[in-house]
Amino acid sequence: MTTFGEKQSRGYDQRATRLLGGLYSLVATEVGAAAKPDASVLDVGTGPGKLLAQLRSRRSDLRLHGVDLSPHMIDLAAANLTRSPVELSVGDVCALPYPDDSFDLVVSSLSMHEWPDLDQAGAELARVLRPGGTVAIYDFRFLRMAAARVALHHWFEPATVRRETVRPPRHPIGLYVRFTARAA
Repeated sequence: MTTFGEKQSRGYDQRATRLLGGLYSLVATEVGAAAKPDASVLDVGTGPGKLLAQLRSRRSDLRLHGVDLSPHMIDLAAANLTRSPVELSVGDVCALPYPDDSFDLVVSSLSMHEWPDLDQAGAELARVLRPGGTVAIYDFRFLRMAAARVALHHWFEPATVRRETVRPPRHPIGLYVRFTARAA
């Protein structure tokens, strides 16, 4: 997984603010609708915390957590979420810093293409999800799709694994895909 330095993190934060607002809004709406009251939600690859901010604005009852490999991204997320009670951690998707069965829902947006080992990442996502919990992974639809599907089928209830193209409002084509699966 790529670790962003301070300058790269600030640049990503600026680009995410300008270019990805529609995607984060769509993801926040879908996650907010799927999460049960008072659910514990983990955002993997949280970056500057844009998705967590959108989730907080929609669902104040959710217990929100964000993890990112880059300490600089976590610093930006903390600065962007000063008014939101969110727990932020530095950590790798292949070795998440949380106990087993910690979350009702795990979401990731635009980080899966950076994960070095999709099978290990799938094992970790399944480990931190509570039984019956859901994972929702959003990423570019042209990257690593076959490997992602195999990893999800391996670690989650195969009958629940879904892949769908998503298109935020005002996007002329579907650039993104959403994988969802349920923990056993």
